[in-house]
Amino acid sequence: MGTTTFTGPIKAGNVLNTTGTTPGTVKNVGFVEMAQTVAITQSATAAATAIVIPANSTITSIELFVTVVWSGTATLSVGTSVTANELVSAAAPTAIGRLTLTPGTDATRTGVWVNSGTVDDIIYVISGAPGSPAGAGRLVVRYIQAANA
Repeated sequence: MGTTTFTGPIKAGNVLNTTGTTPGTVKNVGFVEMAQTVAITQSATAAATAIVIPANSTITSIELFVTVVWSGTATLSVGTSVTANELVSAAAPTAIGRLTLTPGTDATRTGVWVNSGTVDDIIYVISGAPGSPAGAGRLVVRYIQAANA
């Protein structure tokens, strides 16, 4: 199957400017949500993924589809540097299936989700030391590109 690449951000809607107060005359253009995904494995060393979030984006969700449970009491953190905890801290991939990751009630993490900042960010992941077998899954990050530009 072919793919199409845009340099974005992409907006969609059929009323470009507000000319009144009723539906059909009020601007309805909005941003298109984007997603990137990558396979990850449990590792005690911060690992850069192939996911890069464009500058000034809003992260709308991060999910991990766990295919092999993380071993021991290991947790998963996700971030934008080798610290790997700027977005999610200590999530517990303890069962096969879909795990929704959040910033929790941390104001700093929530702020990074709302506005990723002025430069593109590589997404990093880190876990506790893996046992045998090491945990594995597929990380999905959804975002609105340049929503804060």
